[in-house]
Amino acid sequence: MKKKLLMLMLSMALMTTVACGKKEEEVKEPEVETPAVTEEAETGEEEVEEGDKLALELKAGFVTDEGGIHDASFNQSGWEGMQEARDLIEGLDVGYLESHTANDYAVNFEQMLDEGNQIILGAGFKLGADTLAAAQANPEVNYVLVDESFEFLLDGAEMPKNLLGVLFNDHESSFLVGYIAGKTTQTDKVGFVGGMEGRVISAFEYGYKAGVDYAAKELGKEIEIFSQYVGDFSDAAKGKSIANSFYQDGADIVFHASGGAGAGVIGAAIEQGEGYWAIGVDRDQIDEGPDNVLTSAMKRVDIAVKNVLVDLAKGEPFPGGTVRNYGLQDDGAVDIAPSSDKHVAPEILDEIPGLKDEIIAGNIVVPNNAETYEVYKAELNK
Repeated sequence: MKKKLLMLMLSMALMTTVACGKKEEEVKEPEVETPAVTEEAETGEEEVEEGDKLALELKAGFVTDEGGIHDASFNQSGWEGMQEARDLIEGLDVGYLESHTANDYAVNFEQMLDEGNQIILGAGFKLGADTLAAAQANPEVNYVLVDESFEFLLDGAEMPKNLLGVLFNDHESSFLVGYIAGKTTQTDKVGFVGGMEGRVISAFEYGYKAGVDYAAKELGKEIEIFSQYVGDFSDAAKGKSIANSFYQDGADIVFHASGGAGAGVIGAAIEQGEGYWAIGVDRDQIDEGPDNVLTSAMKRVDIAVKNVLVDLAKGEPFPGGTVRNYGLQDDGAVDIAPSSDKHVAPEILDEIPGLKDEIIAGNIVVPNNAETYEVYKAELNK
């Protein structure tokens, strides 16, 4: 990328103006000290006063995983965050590229560079290695990847100062929908459909199981939990097949954390009819099955993406070399869906605020993998 473009990017990223404000004639490049890795995000959603208009001449690109931009889940939420930021920031130009296979990741990052994007954001841990490689090869461009800390990819090496990781406490929102499932099931059998096995989706699975177990203990009974993985985030037919097998085995509620494959899970619940439920993920998925989506485990990727761009427009330095983490304590960043009151019994919803408080306070330690789940169960059964 040309040096002139680099200097323009660094200069403009440090300016905050209203739409009618004048641009400074000269802005000296500052010496920026990169902050340390954060354990949690400072806030949930950025607030901009009505009537205020931020300004930043910046071109930002978004790269999806195989789920695609219209997955009604993770990727779509990220793109919505880009659009929300564009509506708040005059001069912000946004665009996206879809990845259809893993081979597209590096190609899409390269195309984003060729198109002159000064900050490139990606969705999903599967893009981790290619995002890291792109950041290391192009220190003049900033990169952001949701669902990756780069800890294992770096293997002890220093994180590039032009790279930001974003994580969510997925296990916390999953615990809440698991609790709802445990209190709602009429058959005492529920299911979980994951996309690809790994650290991120394990957090959904074991957080969900923990919530079901917590509800079962309160009710004084056993609830069986079926679990299976699709193997990717796009095969809706397989997601549907797995969900149908759970329903046929007696489950009446199935939670999915499988991106675009989750459309099949919701479709299976719709076909089963009244009394059969799917639980959505990432976005409020009630519109995908108005009569059969019980609730959704919200993961506000849009908030995280928008915050990065709004912060730049406010004149804050790019927080490269760090990891931002969003949890229940960040109002709205992870939670149950706003539409939960449509189908979830009021007496169950009344329990949710107290559970949130217990999790935030550390009185309920929600597991995020198989090992911590076993510890959790041992404590729960004492």
